Amino acid sequence: MAFKFQGVDFIEFDSLLSENELLVRNSTRSFIEDKLVPIIEQCNRDGRFPRELVRPMGDQGYFGATLDGYGCAGINNVEYGLLTQELERGDSGIRSFVSVQSALVMYPIYTFGSEEQKNLWLPKMATGEKLGCFGLTEPDFGSNPGGMRTRARKDGDDYVLNGEKMWITSGSIADVAVIWAKVEEPGVSAENWRVRGFLVETDRPGFSAHDVKGKWSLRASVTSGLSMQEVRVPAANVLPGSDGLKSPLMCLSQARYGISWGAIGAAMACYDMALQYAKERKQFRDQPIASHQLVQEKLAWIITEITKAQLLALQVGRLKDEGKAAFQHISMAKKNNVWMALECARMARDILGAAGISDEYPIMRHMMNLESVKTYEGTHDIHTLIIGQSVTGISAF
Repeated sequence: MAFKFQGVDFIEFDSLLSENELLVRNSTRSFIEDKLVPIIEQCNRDGRFPRELVRPMGDQGYFGATLDGYGCAGINNVEYGLLTQELERGDSGIRSFVSVQSALVMYPIYTFGSEEQKNLWLPKMATGEKLGCFGLTEPDFGSNPGGMRTRARKDGDDYVLNGEKMWITSGSIADVAVIWAKVEEPGVSAENWRVRGFLVETDRPGFSAHDVKGKWSLRASVTSGLSMQEVRVPAANVLPGSDGLKSPLMCLSQARYGISWGAIGAAMACYDMALQYAKERKQFRDQPIASHQLVQEKLAWIITEITKAQLLALQVGRLKDEGKAAFQHISMAKKNNVWMALECARMARDILGAAGISDEYPIMRHMMNLESVKTYEGTHDIHTLIIGQSVTGISAF
């Protein structure tokens, strides 16, 4: 059976969006349908990132879309959310790539960088001519980034970096890595060394990247480990505005916001496929399985959860555009919406029965991808504790 995406809007959600917001959503939807959907299943089979789409996505203004100037689109946060929704409706790996380029590389350069750094990198990153990656997570430190072992020591007019990073999207295809490291300070205990951000060109001696193989998830995305052995960078490569662990965490909030919308897109893809399939697939007295109560119960649960997630993401987006969105608001949206999407994928797979495990349909691919999305950018449990701390005033970390 061949199905084309029909759209998902149960309560006239689109009526809450402006003309420009709908334009961004619809144009991105068309791009995904025309450029990504025809190739994504083969990319997933091959474990291949569709790099041929990078420059076309740059032409569409997807990279650094919320930033002003430097060749960036300067759209609002709700428009950006709708953009990431459609990207992840295509594939979580593609949305991950855009999130990293935008929220984890261009955003810290824009927010913490010097004017020289901005002019050097942002225009070329906006077009996709230059790619970046974000080096925070390490082999032994994910949820506890403050435990990082990557070090930077001052040596004359340079800094010398040593350390390892892991689970880095776009690591082996990046031209520049935003590396977070603890700066050694003589006479200061190591636990009090300050975290700073460094722009590390990936062709510098001592820098290497290797791709993670054997992934069952995000197969159309590049995931890498990074190694730095006596990598020397000039002091001009330090992000001057970066100051402590709060700086990379600010970047993560930007990325988590996009994820909260992206997960809705994955859920939409699964729901729409399951609904259309259930109307066509016939069992028991030659009736469509959509006529059976248990199937309807699943479809009703899915569309209800998607609708609630849409409203949550929209409100956080509106708050963000007003400068009122706090990190705990974004944690709630990321935690809820990714959990919701994963449950929707599992129910949708169940509706398709055995056909649900075939990549003739996108559901199993979305399900496997969402297992990673539930973990990265703050696990489900970590976001639970962030919300708990917010409502009680007591840290459980």
